[in-house]
Amino acid sequence: MTQRLGPDSVVAITVTRRRPELLKALLTTLGRQSRPVDLVIVVDNSPDRAVAELVAGYPGASLHIPSWHPLGSAGGFALGALTALARGAGWVWFFDDDARPATSDCLRELLACAAERGLAMVAPAVVNVDNPGELSFLMRRGLTWVRDPGVLREQKFLPGYASLFNGALFRADALDVVGVPDSRLFLRGEEVEIYRRAQRSGLPFGTCLTTAVLHPSGLGDFHSILGGRFYVPDPRSPSKRYYTFRNRGFLSTQPGRRFRWPLDCVVFSWYFLVVRRDLTGFREWLRLARMGRREQLLRDTEL
Repeated sequence: MTQRLGPDSVVAITVTRRRPELLKALLTTLGRQSRPVDLVIVVDNSPDRAVAELVAGYPGASLHIPSWHPLGSAGGFALGALTALARGAGWVWFFDDDARPATSDCLRELLACAAERGLAMVAPAVVNVDNPGELSFLMRRGLTWVRDPGVLREQKFLPGYASLFNGALFRADALDVVGVPDSRLFLRGEEVEIYRRAQRSGLPFGTCLTTAVLHPSGLGDFHSILGGRFYVPDPRSPSKRYYTFRNRGFLSTQPGRRFRWPLDCVVFSWYFLVVRRDLTGFREWLRLARMGRREQLLRDTEL
């Protein structure tokens, strides 16, 4: 019988697919945390012996979950989270496999921040692994977009904002309220859906700016228009583009996100038809967005 974890236990979860070198870097930093992680769960979307060996070699307790059916990041995080809850986890710590804590005190600081402020969910700052002086993802503060984490550091804490699945720490009972990711989204957008639910849940959460997670820059997938007032997601990868446009359409039908649809119609029309002069790209966006809005969350088997 599997031993039950304690109420203060922390389970780290990551989802991977054929990226053992990135996973190795993550597992190494998780294994060096000054507040030890009680269990590491790796959901493997393309079962690989190298990944299984890495997980088996982790210095602490670990669990490798191979999936012969592709779950994507959304399904993988859902499976990992439910497994952690079933084991009795007190806290669940989510990571993309290409992210890793910036310091050995990351977990300790997140737990201290959560205890001090009574948080149900807390996230670190997410900075560019190649340039830690830059955020990995654009952050909107009022009418301006922020890239430099130094602009925010004096605040130490941002209430009501979090970049999820890159070091976000959830209390187990917060997942009871917010739920696990929607596996239908597959990839690209599942973190937005969970963030939407967190905002509507009434649970206290935010970002602890005194600690950070390293992650490759995601700025290349976004393109500025109208003098930098808006940023449009248009990934270079066909698979990421498919799921980004489809899932964004789906999310625009959900409570708390419905105002996005008329705004997206203006922004994407301007981007494709005025900036890029790309009628084919516009038609592709519109087709995929409409699929999502109709809840036709089909997977693209050609990608």
